[in-house]
Amino acid sequence: MTPLRRTAFLAGLLFIITFVTSIPAVLLYRSVVNHANYIVGPGADTRIALGALLEMILIIANVGTAVVLFPILKRQNEDLALGYVGARLMESAFIAIGIVSLLAVVTLRKDVGGPGGAASLVAVGRSLVAIRNWTFVLGPGWVVGVGNGLLLGYLMFRSGLVPRGLAMLGLIGGPLIIASGTAVLFGAIARGSKAQGIATIPEFLWELSLGIYLMVKGFKPSPITAGLTSPAPPSAAA
Repeated sequence: MTPLRRTAFLAGLLFIITFVTSIPAVLLYRSVVNHANYIVGPGADTRIALGALLEMILIIANVGTAVVLFPILKRQNEDLALGYVGARLMESAFIAIGIVSLLAVVTLRKDVGGPGGAASLVAVGRSLVAIRNWTFVLGPGWVVGVGNGLLLGYLMFRSGLVPRGLAMLGLIGGPLIIASGTAVLFGAIARGSKAQGIATIPEFLWELSLGIYLMVKGFKPSPITAGLTSPAPPSAAA
């Protein structure tokens, strides 16, 4: 496996890891996100801790995709490649704030909550959950459209590192993610509504397909990688 092929494989693997960690985390958080009285109830703290661990791995994978791809993408456009790294960092920062918010709910439940705990804690718990929900809207539900959608999609499209039809999914999905997130921000549609779910489909397919493609196929031959391909060693003289 050549260094360039290893880079593509690692980038694809990190994209797959983002799916393997983010989707289960959302499911594990349901008990605290969907139940206003979680903070004064029996709780399911182990599930929340596991969800937090998965999202910490998600953050590593998010940043990893940008760091691994940056040396390649900067050969196409260094400013946009750096912007992609910045967008990934910003998305990860929103995710981290959401993790801390939910873990704070768990801490308060253990320290001063539980059955018969102060009813005022419900308002505190709901506030912390609201913070997490907004970080999800603004991070994975908005910044992703800029980073993984527009920036990465454009760089992959122009460079020809992946099939241009595949890269078009990012160029379509990015604006849809941004538009749906903005609609949620201004109350035009509900968070987690069917409309928002439909708007995420192209971006979902783009990231998943990109991860699979890079792992299985690697980068397509491109002018920006020509200098990274080591020439074959000269054959020995007869």
